[in-house]
Amino acid sequence: MTFSVCVFCSSSDSVDAGYLKLAQEVGTAVAARGWTLVSGGERVSMMGAVAVAARAAGGQTVGIVSESLLQRADLDSDRLVVAEGIGARKQRMAEEADALLALPGGLGTCDEIFTAWTERMVGAHDKPLVLLDPEDHFRGLLDWVADARARGFVQERSLAAVRQVRTVADALDACAGRFPAAASR
Repeated sequence: MTFSVCVFCSSSDSVDAGYLKLAQEVGTAVAARGWTLVSGGERVSMMGAVAVAARAAGGQTVGIVSESLLQRADLDSDRLVVAEGIGARKQRMAEEADALLALPGGLGTCDEIFTAWTERMVGAHDKPLVLLDPEDHFRGLLDWVADARARGFVQERSLAAVRQVRTVADALDACAGRFPAAASR
């Protein structure tokens, strides 16, 4: 069975072109490793860019889209799964993947990160959860989590469950269970 990585990222049409380039680099690198890309199944913005790049590089893609977003579905996915709602979509994305990788994103991406993180902490899975963060996009979020830890709301093991890295290569290595020495948090 092929290793698969689920990429959480933005579907916003207003993101800077640099984020689209990052998504393309990830898609290309996932395919270069012979991995399957699992995504939120939309053809727009970073979500579309990562899938198009993976396929262009010879990779397989699985898109998991909610019924409410069918008009934005990536119909070119090698396999397109329609989930009843956002919750079912997140669950199915995690189930389909061996590792979870978040690129910069907004509320939906944060929701996916926190769901995967919480599920890991309660033992629902032990998959790597990696934040690819070349420009400190997640700094405020991680500072907030560290503050919650300092106040006793988050256990230290929870902080260690997420790897924050700066490069695509380090992100994919961390997804494969090879953690870069410079990983933060």
